[in-house]
Amino acid sequence: MATKIKIKNIPTGYQTFISNGRHGVLGDEPIRAKGTDLGFSPVEFLLAGISMCKVATVRNVARRKGWEIGDVDAELSQTVIRQDDGSLRTRVESAISIEGELTDEQRALLIKEADNCYVTRIVRGEWEFVESEQLKPEIETV
Repeated sequence: MATKIKIKNIPTGYQTFISNGRHGVLGDEPIRAKGTDLGFSPVEFLLAGISMCKVATVRNVARRKGWEIGDVDAELSQTVIRQDDGSLRTRVESAISIEGELTDEQRALLIKEADNCYVTRIVRGEWEFVESEQLKPEIETV
């Protein structure tokens, strides 16, 4: 099943209401980019998705193996470098902390699994961007 996101951008800064039909969040751009800095930027949302997937994968694997863990924290950063040919190369660095009585081998396995989480595999995979079509206005029913 396809994942669907609906976006409504208003004229103030770059404030964007983002919804998946069940939950909503506010996106924006920083003030230096003429936004109002009231929400995550698009790049921050991308990095947040990768981060969340990594920590959720740690918890999922630990649960399946019956390992008791506490909090799982992560810090990710990304740097984008413009190459000589004009293309962009993105480097993502991460660090993960896992509370609990685990061996070094168990921690290493959990972090290895986190580094291979679903969202990371999606981002590493091949993408096809179909050209946008014009969105048809929804007809309100009373």
